[in-house]
Amino acid sequence: MGDFTSIRLKTLHGRLGELAYELTKVQFSYLVSPEAWRPAINAYRCSSHISICVDLAGVDREALEVKIEHRRLSIRGSRRAPEPSGTESQTLQVLAMEIDYGPFLREVELPTEVDIRGVTAEQRNGLLWISLPLRPES
Repeated sequence: MGDFTSIRLKTLHGRLGELAYELTKVQFSYLVSPEAWRPAINAYRCSSHISICVDLAGVDREALEVKIEHRRLSIRGSRRAPEPSGTESQTLQVLAMEIDYGPFLREVELPTEVDIRGVTAEQRNGLLWISLPLRPES
C-alpha cells in the first residue's frame, strides 16, 4: 500500500509541476529537491556468483557509491536532469519529464554470503553490472 501511495504522490507532484509551468512558464520542480528514486535492477544467481544489472543511464561513474555489507548490496548516487544543451537549445516548454533524476538509492538483500574481495563492477551501455562471487561453503 505504501508504494502505491508514493507513486500516486509522485504523479500528483508531476502534474502540479506541469500545471505551474503552464501558468507561470517557470517550472518549480527545480526548487524542490526530488526524493530519492530507485533504479530498476535485474538480479541473477549463477553457479559461482550473483550478477546484478542496474539501469543507470546518464549517471557518471564518479556519482556512484557501491557498498556491500553483510548480505546487503547498496547502490547510491545522483543523476542530473537530462536537458538540452548548447546555445540553440534553450528550453521553451517541457512537454514531458519522465526520466528520474536527483539522488537515488537501491538496496538489494543477498540470498547468501559473498566474497567481498572478489566483487567487480562495470558500467557499459547505461547499465551497471556488479558481479558478487559466492563465498565457498565452509
